[in-house]
Amino acid sequence: QLQLVESGGGLVQPGGSLRLSCSASGYTLDYYVIGWFRQAPGKEREGVSCITSSDESAYYADSVKGRFTISRDNAKNTAYLQMNSLKPEDTAVYYCAAYHDTFSSTCGRGLYEYDYWGQGTQVTVSS
Repeated sequence: QLQLVESGGGLVQPGGSLRLSCSASGYTLDYYVIGWFRQAPGKEREGVSCITSSDESAYYADSVKGRFTISRDNAKNTAYLQMNSLKPEDTAVYYCAAYHDTFSSTCGRGLYEYDYWGQGTQVTVSS
């Protein structure tokens, strides 16, 4: 079974940057779509970004477009979320997730599409 572990969260000042990592074990990530989601206190979990297994296309929520970049290094079996120009409203627990798909040219944006989830990493943006 595919297992995912996030890391890289922490406390950062507004305008700062963090890079989240999602390390996979059990199976190679080559055949999986990767998504990043976040959940702020009292709010529903929402999609942030996703990337196809072939790395040919990615999606970004409007709230993070131009500031966040998703990437993957299949050789390291790891996906990343580079977060720049962080804002207090980016504060949340960030989760990576995955589902098996080698055909689609787009990645899934809904939570229900993802079969595997990490435990989450806390990101706090505050001065």
